[in-house]
Amino acid sequence: MKFIFADSLDHVDPGYDFVRDRYAEGRVPYWDDAYPHEIMGYAPYDGMLVSRGIVGGVAVGGKYTEAQAMRFRRVGAREFLRLDKPALDKLPIFGDCGAFTYHKEERPPYRPEDTAEFYDDGRFTHGCSVDHIIFDFDESLSGFEGGTEDARRRFDITLENAAEFLKATSHMSGRFVPLGVIQGWSPGSMAEAARRLVAMGYEYLALGGTVPLKSGQIKACLRAIRDVIPSGVRLHILGFAKADEIETFQSFNITSFDTTSPLIRAFKDAKANYYLPTSSGTLAYYTAIRVPQALENPKLQRLAKQGALNQEQLVAMEAHALSALRSYDRGDLGLEDTLEAVIAYAAPALMGAPIGELPGIKAVEELRSRYRRTLTDRPWKMCGCPICKALSIEVVIFRASNRNKRRGIHNLGVYEALVRNLPCRSEFDDDIQVSSDQGATERAAHSGVVCSPCL
Repeated sequence: MKFIFADSLDHVDPGYDFVRDRYAEGRVPYWDDAYPHEIMGYAPYDGMLVSRGIVGGVAVGGKYTEAQAMRFRRVGAREFLRLDKPALDKLPIFGDCGAFTYHKEERPPYRPEDTAEFYDDGRFTHGCSVDHIIFDFDESLSGFEGGTEDARRRFDITLENAAEFLKATSHMSGRFVPLGVIQGWSPGSMAEAARRLVAMGYEYLALGGTVPLKSGQIKACLRAIRDVIPSGVRLHILGFAKADEIETFQSFNITSFDTTSPLIRAFKDAKANYYLPTSSGTLAYYTAIRVPQALENPKLQRLAKQGALNQEQLVAMEAHALSALRSYDRGDLGLEDTLEAVIAYAAPALMGAPIGELPGIKAVEELRSRYRRTLTDRPWKMCGCPICKALSIEVVIFRASNRNKRRGIHNLGVYEALVRNLPCRSEFDDDIQVSSDQGATERAAHSGVVCSPCL
């Protein structure tokens, strides 16, 4: 299985000042920033995916600025993502339409023909057909039964677009691999969509609409799909939100999947936001220690307005917590003193009341327990990735985007190693070019053994 990272301009300022919490002087966003494969010195993934909805345009407003979108179209995805260096220029670049960005529309805002042109002009290696997401799901339905009128309408639109998309790519001389997107409201309907896509001529399918589904439901869909398509047809999972459970999906012969989960968990998960590999090949999760900026945190500002704590106190508590963590990292302060400094500041920031007003509160004790484990184990000392080597304890401080994204990039590296060390099914990987031997060796130096059939 190949781990494809779904990018959303996830780069960081390499010159960021972590002591003063300031960007580098004169920094120009994007131009001076670094993508994960630049800050790490190797690609912590097997490829990247860019959604047309993220790039944006006239039909849908994206995340890119107008200037960035114009440059993306002018120079192509590889140069824009800075994947044009020798160690990276064989990494696949997937494209999809970002169906969630237009899920409220009657029809997708993109046509199959202009989508094919978008992939071809952007020099993508793989491109997904134009789909219309279906949110309904009922695992109990048999075969092609059920489905609301709207679900069936979206099903038909997705397949009609897939047929037109395949025709639109026929004159492009195989410059990118087309993927037919599967949408459905049940395992049976998704299997029927897959069967029809293969009949159209697709040899690579992408399963969509999985984000709200539970692992068991996704597996039921994959099982039904595999029952009706030839074993050699490749499968990709779009927006795989269950990435932490990827090892349980090996039996379905998945060729590739895309996710942002390891990076997003770094700043959206309250408890498990720092990854560390274990000797058994699984992941251990740690809680990053929150030290928000005193003058920007809403709960702290509310306390200041109420008079419970004044701003001078908050700034002093913030500085004390940061100083304690750094002193602990150097070995100049003990665990208990560090923990108390952190909790005294974190509790009001997270729970909206001074620590003295929260005696015996279960949430405070749970937070103390999680922080104690993080500080006791010192996971940042056990990781050899460039992020942890450069930042030390700063990587587990939950505070502002540049720290949090770096922790997310660390997570990407840990996760990529986990996926890479799963048993290979290289017979399904023919279409997916991975990085060169040099790039694979660089990854191995940081995170383990490379399985030679995947190189």
